[in-house]
Amino acid sequence: MLSKKTQYAFKALTFMAERKKDGPVLIAEIAKRKKIPLKFLENILLELKKAGLLDSKKGKGGGYFFKVDPQDIRLAQVMRLIEGPIALLPCVSLNFYERCKDCDEKKCGLNRVMIQVRDNTLMILENKTVSDLAIK
Repeated sequence: MLSKKTQYAFKALTFMAERKKDGPVLIAEIAKRKKIPLKFLENILLELKKAGLLDSKKGKGGGYFFKVDPQDIRLAQVMRLIEGPIALLPCVSLNFYERCKDCDEKKCGLNRVMIQVRDNTLMILENKTVSDLAIK
């Protein structure tokens, strides 16, 4: 299940993508329109800025804007950044792998099924971008 933080990140990015041609977007406008707590949104956008996906401009005409084109930002990238692992179990994670202490992966049916879940989920998330979330 997606955390509220990840849901808010996607809502904010979608809002920004739909208004990309209008220039920088104020945090307060995103928060109000998408019903996201302002302080929470500030932290999310700062994380996305630190990751190099967004940038910001201060002063008149300021706000947040895309540093990377929304059509080049994969949903999997955002999820990993905000949420962490995409895999449902640490023993099947590609980027956050951890061996299960009480299990032999070679004989574990759950492991085999969760690898399929991971692969299918990743196939979708790696092929969809922030632009795909925006209403055209």
